[in-house]
Amino acid sequence: MIPGMLEERDFFNNKNETRTDKLMCPRCKRTNEYQMRWVVRMRKDRIPPGADERDRALFAKLRDYMIRVDEAVTCKTCGKRFDIPSQHSMVFLQQGERH
Repeated sequence: MIPGMLEERDFFNNKNETRTDKLMCPRCKRTNEYQMRWVVRMRKDRIPPGADERDRALFAKLRDYMIRVDEAVTCKTCGKRFDIPSQHSMVFLQQGERH
């Protein structure tokens, strides 16, 4: 890291969370609820010290989001392991949806 330049992680507070979602097993076609681990990244209330103009512009555009940690689950019906669809890997949180 170049001195004076902030990284994305400097703008967020991270929190681990478990959430439940319904997924369909691609083998047996049964839908069940599965618990998945997420990292919730909440934008800090104020910009960190040492920020330059580029950092301030970036900070103004940042949004809270979640990144899924788990890549696969085991089917509760047939017992086979399957990958969680990639479209469920990152989710932007709505304004005011603080955790």
